[in-house]
Amino acid sequence: MAFVETRFPTDIAYGSAGGPQYSTDIVITQSGYEQRNANWAQARAQYNVAHGIKTQAQLDALIAFFRARKGRADGFRFKDWTDYQANGQAIGSGDGATVTFQLVKIYTSGSTSETRIISKPVAGTVNIYLNAVLQSGSAYTLDTTTGLVTFNVAPGSGMTVTADFQFDLPVRFDTDHLSARLDSYGSFSWENVPIVEIRV
Repeated sequence: MAFVETRFPTDIAYGSAGGPQYSTDIVITQSGYEQRNANWAQARAQYNVAHGIKTQAQLDALIAFFRARKGRADGFRFKDWTDYQANGQAIGSGDGATVTFQLVKIYTSGSTSETRIISKPVAGTVNIYLNAVLQSGSAYTLDTTTGLVTFNVAPGSGMTVTADFQFDLPVRFDTDHLSARLDSYGSFSWENVPIVEIRV
């Protein structure tokens, strides 16, 4: 599956509508009780970016981007303006041997937490800390295509590894056809330009 490390135009993404989606099967018994089965352990986000197209320049940029990705064929980066950063996020604990840690974002509600793997951090936005002490960029390497942080020297046993970062989502278009309507001269509208998150 092809994936390009190119970001969807952020000004169009800013006006998008969407967010996380789950897949749940619900069976209702004759007595009215429900049996619910969650099919996915992780959410898969969906968006409609048609609402973000306000100008001719944005329309031109969207058409060019869509053609370059060949519709649903190639994945790309997308900024969800409602959820694109984390601060002071714990990503692991040192044991004196492990040198590689995965960037994650943990969502907590009450006693329940969900850990989201961050595979597309934004270059230049990542800071790594050991026991709350900022580490020099020369102390580790960051793979912005996977979200893996690799230290030159393994953090000591019990050291808390935390991170500040911004991130994109790996997505693709969920259509092979862009459909526009010309309302009047110089005025156009798009009903739906769907984008869906992909697993990478």
